Amino acid sequence: MDAARSEAVFRVARRVSDVTDPSAHHFGVTVTDLDRSIEFYRDALGLDVLSRFSVSGEEFATGVGVDGAAGTFAHLDADSARVELVEYEPVGDDATRAAINQPGATHLGLEVDDLDATDEDLPDDVETLSEPQTTESGTRILFLRDPDDNLIELLEP
Repeated sequence: MDAARSEAVFRVARRVSDVTDPSAHHFGVTVTDLDRSIEFYRDALGLDVLSRFSVSGEEFATGVGVDGAAGTFAHLDADSARVELVEYEPVGDDATRAAINQPGATHLGLEVDDLDATDEDLPDDVETLSEPQTTESGTRILFLRDPDDNLIELLEP
């Protein structure tokens, strides 16, 4: 490696080491109807609502890169993680229904103690991709979709 490139790598490494160690704050899910989504995540998945709030203004719109953006948020308790549901104005183009193997596709992973019982307790109108499956690693998984077609993985280690 030449000296200039080596120095550039060192400067980047030094900046990264000066940054406080990050920790997870939340996992964001954009929804079209916040009340409907809160009902789903609360009633079907058992997550408690921690808070609801709205954010708008020029700084918010600039921060999220959407002209005139405003958001209505709900934070939900997923034990050691927080799930953030957000309904934006203006509403963007639909980005859901991506297959899990498409670059850019996302999903929310939630651990459960008993996958079969959780599956049985899901409301009849919840779309699952399959019955619970046991992978080669021994983890049991079940993928489902929320009311906006966002993928959620329920897993039992």
